Amino acid sequence: MAPDNETRRAPRGATLLLAGAALLAGATATRAEEPGDVDAGHMIARTWCSSCHLVERATQGTSSGAPSFAAVADMKSTTRMSLTVFLQTPHFPMPNFQLGNDQIANVIAYILSLRTRP
Repeated sequence: MAPDNETRRAPRGATLLLAGAALLAGATATRAEEPGDVDAGHMIARTWCSSCHLVERATQGTSSGAPSFAAVADMKSTTRMSLTVFLQTPHFPMPNFQLGNDQIANVIAYILSLRTRP
């Protein structure tokens, strides 16, 4: 007697488990390949941001009152996503620089490279 379709299928739970594992594997691979060039981001920061922000790792603040990049990097709320949104949204008193996606990724890579907290 040939098995019917119900007995040949993988259990629904097993199918969902395999799909979830595939998604996690893809997310892990993506996370391992962090976008952005730290050195290029450092150059952009020195060129465009250093008039208001302290972009080098240092312990002293800036006269403008803008937070240092190291302080931003160490904020608990700082993530790649929060920085992306912040840098793509105009906000006073920061000038409305028109950075491209690669430039934003590079600046974010540089800022996150300054992080001292885990």
